[in-house]
Amino acid sequence: MTLPQLNALSREEFVRVVGPVFEHSPWIAETTWAKCPFHSKENIHAALCETVRQASKEKKLALICAHPDLVGKLALAGQLTRESTGEQASAGLDRLTAREVELFQKNNAAYKAKFGFPFIICARLNKKEAILAGFEKRLHHSRENEVKTALEEIFKIADLRLRDLIST
Repeated sequence: MTLPQLNALSREEFVRVVGPVFEHSPWIAETTWAKCPFHSKENIHAALCETVRQASKEKKLALICAHPDLVGKLALAGQLTRESTGEQASAGLDRLTAREVELFQKNNAAYKAKFGFPFIICARLNKKEAILAGFEKRLHHSRENEVKTALEEIFKIADLRLRDLIST
C-alpha cells in the first residue's frame, strides 16, 4: 500500500490495515488516524509511537502484555499472529532443539515472575543467541527500566511492520 492510499483510508479501514503494526492493540491506530495525512513512513511511525507515549501507564502495560512469549505456548501451538510467527522464525526460534526450547521457557518464566509481563525484543533484529543473552542482561534491570526497554523494542517491531506494509 502506498502512503497516499493509506492516507485516504477511512478510520475503520485504517485500523484494519495499520492495527496489526502493534500486537493486538488496534487502539493505537484508531487514536492515531486523526493525525492523517502522514508525509512519510517515518512520520506515521513517529505519530503511532507518540500515541503510545501519551497513553496511560495501564494502556502501555496492556500493550506490552499483548505480546506473546518467545517460544511460548502460543508459538509452539502455531497460534501466533502472522506477523509474530514470521518474526520469531526470522530469529531462528522455529528451529530450536528441545534443550533450547526449555531454556527459552525457563527464561520467560523468570522474566515474567520478576516483571509481570513478557520479555520483548525485536526478533527480526536478533538471533537466538542474542535473545538469550538479552534475557541474562535484562533480568538484572529494574521494572521501570524494563517497561521503557519493552516499549522501545515494540517501537522497533512496529517500524519493521510498517516498512512491510507501506511501499514507496
